[in-house]
Amino acid sequence: MRGERTCPRCGAPARPPGAWTSRWRCDLHGEVYPLAPVSTPSASLVHQLARDSHVPLWLPWPLPRGWVVGAVIHAGDDAGGVRAAGVGITGPNPLGGPGDFLLVAEEQGVGLGAGLAGLEGTDPGKAVEGEPQAKVQVQGRSVPLWFVEGPADRAVYAGHWGGSWLWAILYPQSAGVLLLEDVEVVDLRDLGHEADLLPYGTPPPWLARGYDQ
Repeated sequence: MRGERTCPRCGAPARPPGAWTSRWRCDLHGEVYPLAPVSTPSASLVHQLARDSHVPLWLPWPLPRGWVVGAVIHAGDDAGGVRAAGVGITGPNPLGGPGDFLLVAEEQGVGLGAGLAGLEGTDPGKAVEGEPQAKVQVQGRSVPLWFVEGPADRAVYAGHWGGSWLWAILYPQSAGVLLLEDVEVVDLRDLGHEADLLPYGTPPPWLARGYDQ
């Protein structure tokens, strides 16, 4: 993610639409919704995405004590709007040191969550079968999450809500203990002006190099 739009699945540079296609393309994965460069999050970025996003902007709510919004990432294009979005918070890891908790919502086939999880395809596949290992609360309902094998330095879970994938990516892996508690999440699109009052930080280094496995 080097200041240019990239493939959400592999992080390679994405080529813009041209004379023969109206879609962005990855040399390896074909047509994609490109991932925008990782930038410092802000209330203005949240409001912009709230207008353009077809998927929720999930945020643990209320924020855990001492945590800040460290990242807001999104994949999409001018014609189709935002088709995948992630909101990450940064704060004290319960097991020591700093921790990051990223929630990604995406439409089928975009591949952002799978890319960050180090998967070959665009979705968690058979990982979301059997007994779930975690859950989050959305609008008073329990949403099951399944553990997904990924890079050893992070914990990855996936489930689905309202027709879109819901990924939880926690860094380092020990921060996965945060999902042992009941985590309630809210769609930032519903917060309105409360988004202006959120504490904003800076993106974690691992996210900027998330595909360099």
